[in-house]
Amino acid sequence: MEVVAPGFPEFVANPRRNAGFSPGNISSRSCRWIHSTRFVRSSVVSSIGARDPEASYETITAEVVESKSVGLLMLNRPQVLNALSEVCMREVVAALKGFDALPEVGAIVISGKGKAFAAGVDIKELKNKTMVDLFVNPVLDQWNQVSRIRKPLIAAVNGYALGGGCELAMMCDIILVGEKAVFGQPEIKIGTIPGMGGTQRLIREVGKSRAMEMILTGERFMDAKEACQRGLASRLIEGTNEELVAEAVAMAKNISGMSRPAVIMAKAAVNAAYESHLEEGVKREQAFFGATFGLEDRSEGMAAFIEKRKPNFQNK
Repeated sequence: MEVVAPGFPEFVANPRRNAGFSPGNISSRSCRWIHSTRFVRSSVVSSIGARDPEASYETITAEVVESKSVGLLMLNRPQVLNALSEVCMREVVAALKGFDALPEVGAIVISGKGKAFAAGVDIKELKNKTMVDLFVNPVLDQWNQVSRIRKPLIAAVNGYALGGGCELAMMCDIILVGEKAVFGQPEIKIGTIPGMGGTQRLIREVGKSRAMEMILTGERFMDAKEACQRGLASRLIEGTNEELVAEAVAMAKNISGMSRPAVIMAKAAVNAAYESHLEEGVKREQAFFGATFGLEDRSEGMAAFIEKRKPNFQNK
């Protein structure tokens, strides 16, 4: 039997960076200018490579939809509430990198099949590991690659997002929630702490006191309404899980219609504010703002505005 999120069985019984920026088709002059500011982080070498996003997977499904403009990834272990195993980690990262490499895909949606987004990491895989094991092979560190995906990530959360599931959702850029969404960090109940960025991201999303309450008690989970009120989630979508995912895909399609280089720079600039001090974040924002003036899309967008017509972006 597979064990899922810490504290999850008791709950059932008693009912987010600086994205690695890639200049893409920006002019060489603009690229030199950006790099001269030293605000662009070099790519991180990874042991998990990109994979055909529509290949066959064991723990997820992945496909391109909406005329191949949107990547859709579904966690597919409903029998264990989409527990995040090591195989799942490798497949999620590989599929996301695959979507990131497809020029026609402009944004990516992540959701889960069944009644959970993801109820935590697979504790059965971790229970016999030692401190030395995790130092030599920091398994959970591989999840950090999710936050390095350049294209926007939209999490569609309906159901349990506990432990690693909550952390995975917070790695995304936008969170849409269904009426049954529940967020929590119950790791303290099994004698450990969040290991995928939960202690760092949750405080930024909901404030110190509420984050401390969730992390230190392993209880007091957050429902969909509170998540929206506190800014952890963007919007609550009423209806079925299918309707939630459809809304997320529609948002991703809308984003995909924008200039791709501008979207990547906008994401990187916003993440600069999220991950750094204000002064540093403003410097990064100004660097990326200036870089957009090396884009043909910027020129087309401003011309279209003045001429009162829809812009024809060419992603360069």
